[in-house]
Amino acid sequence: MLVKTEDAFLTSWVQVDMEGRDLGTYVRDAKAVVDSLVDLPAGYTLRWSGQYEFMERAIEKLKIVVPLTLLIIVVLLYMNFSNLRDLAIVLLALPFSLVGGIWFIWALGYNLSVAVAVGFIALFGVAAETGVVMLIYLDLACRNRGVGSGEWDVGALHAAIVEGAAERLRPKMMTVMAIMMGLLPIMWGSGAGGTVMRRIAAPMIGGMVSSTVLTLLVIPAIYLMWRKAELRRTPAGVPGAHPE
Repeated sequence: MLVKTEDAFLTSWVQVDMEGRDLGTYVRDAKAVVDSLVDLPAGYTLRWSGQYEFMERAIEKLKIVVPLTLLIIVVLLYMNFSNLRDLAIVLLALPFSLVGGIWFIWALGYNLSVAVAVGFIALFGVAAETGVVMLIYLDLACRNRGVGSGEWDVGALHAAIVEGAAERLRPKMMTVMAIMMGLLPIMWGSGAGGTVMRRIAAPMIGGMVSSTVLTLLVIPAIYLMWRKAELRRTPAGVPGAHPE
């Protein structure tokens, strides 16, 4: 126990070291125990400080930064596509990347922290970018095969989507491997700040794996269903009409 003065008040500090538990859960449980057992006299106050106080400040900032980041991503995507359908397809990359990131930090035994939240923010940007590129490849393949501009059939639409997805396979895998190879040394690092950096890198590594599956398999399938429904609604006798 340490006694000193702070802001002209006499203070007493109790140092606590933890192992095997995250800071937020420990303080929450400790608060409940202290509140039930300790009755503070008049003029006395109790405050949880140290790393917990820093964490609380960071969480308050993240409550602003995370929604703002997601809003910026949505606005930029809408400015690029100018329609809600393409925007919704690309935004599917975010929850799929979140799945891989959560599973990976669980496998490593990491708790949710500010560093992990920063890693997820970076992951969302990369996942949205890869989804945009896939959608552009699919649109380009459909235009090259004349889908939506005159007579068409389901076979042509299938072929266009397979072609667009296949063309995206190599650049997607190169992107994923480059990101993961750049982050793996951070996961193995043990120098100063290594603990924090590993928790930033972990969500990105796990999220890129699940995001790759989404980009290469799920987005083309959703795009196929959307284009088939869209083209079938086109009135007969105009460009894009479905032949009966």
